[in-house]
Amino acid sequence: MEQLQGKVAVITGSTSGIGKALAQQFAGQGIRLVLHGRDRQKLAQLAAETASPYVLGDIGAPEIPGQLLDTALRQFGRCDIVVNNAGLLETGLVEEIDIEKVCVMVRVNVEAAFRVAYTFAKHFKSCDAGDMVNISSVMGTKVRETAGAYAGTKFAVEALSEGLRLEFAATNVRVTCIEPGVVPPGWTAGRPCRPHKSSMWRVRWPQRRSPIPCCTSSGRTATSASRNS
Repeated sequence: MEQLQGKVAVITGSTSGIGKALAQQFAGQGIRLVLHGRDRQKLAQLAAETASPYVLGDIGAPEIPGQLLDTALRQFGRCDIVVNNAGLLETGLVEEIDIEKVCVMVRVNVEAAFRVAYTFAKHFKSCDAGDMVNISSVMGTKVRETAGAYAGTKFAVEALSEGLRLEFAATNVRVTCIEPGVVPPGWTAGRPCRPHKSSMWRVRWPQRRSPIPCCTSSGRTATSASRNS
């Protein structure tokens, strides 16, 4: 970690879970931080603990990414790392899930994450240096029952990360996508920590369907096997 000492890192969603753990680890390794979160008390406590400036606000607000970068440049004269971590989780059966909360999740996990990524990508490209770390999820590579919407937001993060990685392949800007599993405590509090025992992860295997009749170009009836067979 010696090569990181003195670097400047911006961490979104830094008041709990992965973001908080990274902030504490980075500070202990001599990395200077700009913190972000929505909880004023938790953010102020972490800022005092790590001697770091911070930006308070909803990551979904369009001006927040720019404020984070401006704070890093104003306080430290540079920005080397961004950890694009802030996110929400909403899951549930179709008859139970709150679609309004799902839409808020999409705005945070996709729109806000994209705003952060592109804001810092432009800066890193202008400097020909920088590390972007996008926090995806194991659900960015697969889908489980009740979690299709959440997985969709993380698939988007995966796609963005790969696109930026390709764009910056010939530069000194690095893009990393991390896919953690369930991370208690924090925003997973109250959710089962063993997903296979949770209804979120219950799989109902479809019954084998009968062949589906269809018409051929000759007008004769044929059968087509179900894709679930």
